[in-house]
Amino acid sequence: MKYSMMFAATLVALQAIAQDLPKPSPLGEVEQIVGLTEVEFKYSRPSAKERKVYGELVPFGELWRTGANQCTVMEIDGPVVIAGSTVPEGKYCLFTIPNVDAWTMVLNRNTDLWGTDDYQQEQDVLRWEVKPSKIPFRETLTISFDAVKEDKARVDIDWEETRASFEIFADASDKAMANIKEAVAKEDADFRVFNNSARYCIDKGIMAEQALEWATKSVSLEKKFWNVHTLALAHAANGQYKEAMKTAEESMKMAQEADYQPYVKMNKEKMDEWTLKTGR
Repeated sequence: MKYSMMFAATLVALQAIAQDLPKPSPLGEVEQIVGLTEVEFKYSRPSAKERKVYGELVPFGELWRTGANQCTVMEIDGPVVIAGSTVPEGKYCLFTIPNVDAWTMVLNRNTDLWGTDDYQQEQDVLRWEVKPSKIPFRETLTISFDAVKEDKARVDIDWEETRASFEIFADASDKAMANIKEAVAKEDADFRVFNNSARYCIDKGIMAEQALEWATKSVSLEKKFWNVHTLALAHAANGQYKEAMKTAEESMKMAQEADYQPYVKMNKEKMDEWTLKTGR
């Protein structure tokens, strides 16, 4: 009994020490809001350490966990579209099959996998191909987001001199419009709420008449060079180019007085564009 207790105490001590040691492939996390959807990757980050990565350390044509230790996990809190297919909200393992000219990307439902031994293809949610590109040497495997726009972003998987990328699209239109309707209906909705609502519709090219109504409401509550600019855009979206020119001139003067050159430039560019349409 005495020896058993001593062994147990020694084992616990060793485990505690092991937990505090740095890992050769540390855990990394990266997240990004795409549209209104949070996209997160958790993965272990191996380094090249003077080894040849693709074709040797990571063999061509074989399923790879896209990292080290536990398989790389992608988590999304809403549906997204990848390679033209909808992926439901949830957690997925991201496997890859690297090759010289093309990579096969794989999303699999089993997020408890370490390596590929227990991988089952019937658990796949999606497979698609991407073409790799050459990049400056990167020592450590890195997953990152780039080309982040309103409702889409590019995911880059970089290691050694190779990048494999794919795009994630998250359409937030329905949710955004629901949020707008809720916000403008509130009694305390201020000029910013109406401006943001109008600008969203203008940028999306939808509900032009409603956008003009909201932009007008915003300016009536409080005038700023930026919401007067939105009003000019709303006039133009409704084909009212003379009104748009007049409003843009006002916004430009206000921006000049505020010494905010970006809006001076934006108004000037729009006025030049609308001049061609009005024949002015």
